Amino acid sequence: MDQTLKLKYTLDALFGSGVSKYLPKNIEIVFSRKTGRIKTVSEKGKLLCTLRIDGGLAISPYFAQILLKSKKFKENCLEVNQEAAPFVQDGKSVFCKHVVWCGKNIRIASDTPVLYKNKVIAVGKAVLSSEMISDFNRGMAVRVRDSLKSHRGESTL
Repeated sequence: MDQTLKLKYTLDALFGSGVSKYLPKNIEIVFSRKTGRIKTVSEKGKLLCTLRIDGGLAISPYFAQILLKSKKFKENCLEVNQEAAPFVQDGKSVFCKHVVWCGKNIRIASDTPVLYKNKVIAVGKAVLSSEMISDFNRGMAVRVRDSLKSHRGESTL
């Protein structure tokens, strides 16, 4: 099977059908020497995503910003308030009380981009589902894995 096609199918399965059409055309795929499976996907030297052992994708904030053009992808995101944005951008976790808007496709342990003013500031793993995040005022909503701070030294807020 063509590896680019496999990547497109995975994107559609995880984030909603039609999201894969926003995958850049000129991508570089690095394969594992031991298993021959896809290891990382990048574009012009910028990391887009890493394939996990379980078949999932660990996407970067840069790739999440590209995929944000899709309406279906936005349902996998959540937005934080101004108070929490600088901390989340620095790599701190997102708590329920700071969530302004929450997409309906967020499930426990799913990759969740964190937005502030329609810009991706971090990507992490959801600890709660979208219904729980909306209902609760306490507790962690997303454990941040990758943020803008880890890519650039300066703050953009």
